[in-house]
Amino acid sequence: MKLSVIVPVYNEQETVDLVLKKLVKARSVNEIIVVDDGSTDNTWKKIKKVKSKKIQAFQKENGGKGSAVRYGLKKVTGDYTLIQDADLEYDPVDIKYLVEATKKDNVEVVYGSRFIGPHSNLLFWHRLGNSLLNFFVNILYNTTLSDMETCYKLVPTDLMKSLDLKANKFDLEPEITCKILKKGVNIFEVPISYVGRSFEEGKKITWKDGFSAFWVITKLKIT
Repeated sequence: MKLSVIVPVYNEQETVDLVLKKLVKARSVNEIIVVDDGSTDNTWKKIKKVKSKKIQAFQKENGGKGSAVRYGLKKVTGDYTLIQDADLEYDPVDIKYLVEATKKDNVEVVYGSRFIGPHSNLLFWHRLGNSLLNFFVNILYNTTLSDMETCYKLVPTDLMKSLDLKANKFDLEPEITCKILKKGVNIFEVPISYVGRSFEEGKKITWKDGFSAFWVITKLKIT
């Protein structure tokens, strides 16, 4: 299996090189598509300093995480695609557990769940928001996901491209999940580790993104 990893990046000069080095070392990762989404700090310089045949790096105007992932999706050549944030909240060491799960019978899509694996304390309102969003998706789409907002979504590339993604920002996560579920594809979850950041440390998602997620979930259910 050839695995492509899309890394959307915006102003992550402190961690992007560490993330890329970890991805390069990961045996299960074959291709790394880095998309600098209009960073205004030294992110691009840090990206260019990491040398590997696995890495292809691109720059674009700022448009949000969703727009960066959609840009990267046009470049991937692997059988499977995974998204990796550049802030070290998710550890590339865990990718092998998602890949291993695809070897099980009838497993096509694998999510890495932050809430059934070891994790540091999360911001209360983010945890509450995640719980409400999961509950909402589980009711509307008749499933039992524990972490539909996870960044670690391992999806066959053909399936990912067939979703015809439209989101430009963090509403990408519910869009991917809901469109997969609407296709009747079951999602297999495995535990992953997670070390969350505070806003002071650079966390970007806010309560406004939660409202956008609720809207996407509802819209995709009724259309």
